[in-house]
Amino acid sequence: MKVVAINGSPNKQGNTYHALKLVLDELEKEGIETEIIQVGHKAISGCLACGQCIKNKNERCAITSDDVNEWIQKMKAADGILLGSPVHYSAIAGNMKSFLDRAFYVAGVNNGLFRHKVGAAVVAVRRSGGLPAFNQLNNFLNYSEMLIPTSNYWNVIHGRTPGEVLQDLEGVQIMRVLGKNMAWLLKLVQHGKDTIQPPAKENKFIMNFIR
Repeated sequence: MKVVAINGSPNKQGNTYHALKLVLDELEKEGIETEIIQVGHKAISGCLACGQCIKNKNERCAITSDDVNEWIQKMKAADGILLGSPVHYSAIAGNMKSFLDRAFYVAGVNNGLFRHKVGAAVVAVRRSGGLPAFNQLNNFLNYSEMLIPTSNYWNVIHGRTPGEVLQDLEGVQIMRVLGKNMAWLLKLVQHGKDTIQPPAKENKFIMNFIR
């Protein structure tokens, strides 16, 4: 089994990295392979609403000037996905938002590439705004019918300078418990695949409220 973690921070080894690593360390203890994909420092275009991914259904975004299509395939191949972002103005980082908008929309219009994968989100914040950013990340997981493990509090850890989050003892515990629960859920899904059939995917109804 493998979990791919998306680091949405511009800092490769800032507090978001440390939050992700706390979770991934627990997964690795359970024999689960992990990989961190650094996206926060890349120039990532926002969705152009061109509709080509809907038309082509080839698991690719029409924008090819960045690495989003490569990352989508890594996420498709993984058993679990872990999203991590710093907090910018009570929201997730801009590059992370651009990436997630495109990746999750491509996944959705291609028969749900991330459906029933185990997915979780973590947020690193200096002081406040952590919960709005955490909720933002969870919106992508919920929309995609992913299976979401929990911890013993919301998955937010506090710190300013790189590594300072490790002094947030409660935050460290939250990440550790999340990692343990994520590993357990991944194993449950893996062991249940051959004995319990998943529910069939339903075609989505799209309703417009203004006619």
